Order: sequence, then structure tokens, then C-alpha cells
Amino acid sequence: MPLKPGEPAPWFRGVTPSNPEFTFESVAGRYILLAFLPMADTLRHVVLKALAAHQAMFDDARLSTFAILRDPQTAEGAKDMTGLRWVFDLDGAVSARFAPAGEEPPAWMVLDPTLRLLRSFELAEVEALFGYLAALPPVAEHAGVAAHAPVLMAPRIFEPELCQRLIDLHAEAAGQFTGVMRDRGDHTHYVMDELKSRRDVLIHEPDLVGEIRERLERRLFPLIETAFSFRATRIERYLVSCYGAEDGGVFHAHRDNTTFRTAHRKFAGSINLNAGFEGGDLRFAEFGPAVYRPPVGAACVFACGLLHEATRVTAGRRYAFLPFFYDEAGEELLSAYRRRVSEDVPPDS
Repeated sequence: MPLKPGEPAPWFRGVTPSNPEFTFESVAGRYILLAFLPMADTLRHVVLKALAAHQAMFDDARLSTFAILRDPQTAEGAKDMTGLRWVFDLDGAVSARFAPAGEEPPAWMVLDPTLRLLRSFELAEVEALFGYLAALPPVAEHAGVAAHAPVLMAPRIFEPELCQRLIDLHAEAAGQFTGVMRDRGDHTHYVMDELKSRRDVLIHEPDLVGEIRERLERRLFPLIETAFSFRATRIERYLVSCYGAEDGGVFHAHRDNTTFRTAHRKFAGSINLNAGFEGGDLRFAEFGPAVYRPPVGAACVFACGLLHEATRVTAGRRYAFLPFFYDEAGEELLSAYRRRVSEDVPPDS
């Protein structure tokens, strides 16, 4: 079926000149213009000319454009720039996701900050398209009402003494930089890239793990069930993290359940262990530019499928405890992946 206004655009992964692992779902939080370049030279130049004439509109804050290229000649000389990126689609797989079988997608598709279709335009409707883009409201007002991220703020989960113990543990263990997960074929691997700059320490000591689990089960899990109608039974990783200004501490926009190895995750928790830092707040771009900062010992809980970021720490250090929560159905999914790839189960799982 053709995509209709209000319907979510299909997610895809692809290659751009600057990013061999481009993930479309990561660009939410701004208006998106998708330009599907025709194969015919004369028609393709209509799109290229229009993009060049209106490039000043593409700023990556209010509006980003992604041009879908299917002809090798145009793809060969394409270079990404601020607000305008080229997605190589030489086999037509990306384009095929936006149109019924055997049909061409619309030349222009405008998406809202949640990656749902606002409106499609035909190739010749260049003037109408860019007039429409210019008249769109600010990103934060796209819904017509103030949008609030569907997160739970849960106070008094960790007491100050436990927060300090976890900070001290991180300092003693000398936290190490860790990567992010990416699928390679049928396996998920850790890779180091610029998406994240954070030093982590895993807690293995059984008594401390037990103390933490007790607090989460007695103080946080009932609130998660009330707020989200989800009964958490499993905790993934007892992790103390540090986002330091000296390291450019940051975790850019991402989702927590988009790989084979993370598909079981249902909710993420972020428990701040200290105050006195600048930056380091949570932002959920699909729901506006507002930032969220739980007080010391409080938890911010949100669905793992939400696009979110930890903004860059510009002064001081932000220490946080960062678990994931899931249930027995999630455990079955995770176990199936582990069996398939012969992954050992860690003792703190």
C-alpha cells in the first residue's frame, strides 16, 4: 500500500558517502525530506537542481534531506554535507520499501519529527513542496500541542550512601571506554565509534548486586508496572558509568533494542548518582527539545525503542547506574540468540 499521511515511514539501513552504516531511525527529531531521484537523466536533474537551489533550508536542526540515489554515475560523485545526505540505493531495495511492488515512490516525501508521513509531492511540484516546507511550524510545535516524552521519573530509588559507594567503586576500578552494538551478518558485535564517549564499570560482587536488585525490585518495579503495565522480572547489567567533561562524555541519539543481541530489552533505566555537572541530560528528540534530569538517586525509565541521547557533559562528571529491564519472554528471545551464536552466558546476567 502507498504510504498515507500519519503512517510511519519504513526504517532502513544503508550507505552514505560519510557513513557506511547509516540507520534511518536515528534521524528523528526534525523534519525529513526524502528525495527519490529518478533513473532518467532529464528527470533526475530536476531533483538535483531543486536541492541545490534550496540547500540553505537544510540545517540538520529544523530540516534534513536524504536523497535516494539509484544510478551509479550520480552516486560516484556524491558527497554528504550539512543537512543533505545521499543514500546509495543501487539495488533499489530502499526505494522499494516506499512504494507498492512494481511502482515508483513519490519523488518527494516530507516526514514529521517522529518519521511519519506529512505529505508527498510529485516531481513537478517543486514550488509547492518548498513553500510547504517553509511554512511548517517549529519542530517543537509540530504536534500542535506541547509534547512530553513518555518517561517515568521515579524518586528515591537509591539512597545517597549507595550512590556514593557506586561512585567510589567506579573510581577504584578505573572505568574503561566501551563501544556500541552493531549487527554484522547474523551476529551482534561491539564496535568503537564516535556515537558514545563513556567510561563503564560492571559490578560483579554478589552482595552489592543483591543490594541493588532488592532496591530495584521493591522501589522501582512496582512503579514501572503501574506506569507502563509491564512486569519486569529480569535486569541486564549492573553498570556504573561516567560521562566526563575531560573525555567529551556523550551518547548521541540511539535506540537500545535494534540489534539481534538487544531485541529482548524492554525498558532502560538511568539513575543519576551525583549532581554538580553541566550537560549530561537525557533528550528524546521525537518528543521535542526538552531535557530530562532525574535527581540524585532517582530513576528515569523509558521504553528501549525511544530515540534518546545523553547530551555532552561540558563541566564536571556525571555518574549514573544504567540497567535494562525485561521479562521472561525477553529471556527466551535472548537465550535463542545466545544458542544460535554459541554465546556464553556471563555470571552476572
